[in-house]
Amino acid sequence: MLPENITAILARNERWEGAAATEPFEAGWSREAVLFVRSLKAPEGAQPALRVQISPDGMHWLDEGATVEVPAEGEVAAVRLAHFGNWLRLAGQFDAGSAATVLVTLHLKA
Repeated sequence: MLPENITAILARNERWEGAAATEPFEAGWSREAVLFVRSLKAPEGAQPALRVQISPDGMHWLDEGATVEVPAEGEVAAVRLAHFGNWLRLAGQFDAGSAATVLVTLHLKA
């Protein structure tokens, strides 16, 4: 039996500045998750650590504890998760003058 899996694009070619977050994704059926972040353009200014957030309902969020750095242009960064409840997203708080253009994908496996 093959494991069930899915890849979801949470942010595509989005310019993140100020308070930024991906679309939330309902992932409670999966056992493991990997979030990939790719910079589509050179990041501007100091980059924050992007925070994995979890939610019981997709509306109220708290930091899960895992973080991932914004990679250099054309590079990819990833964070692996195993215990995350039902809803997932990635969020960051960019300082004034800082921004990143990102592609964020979520890979889930049952």
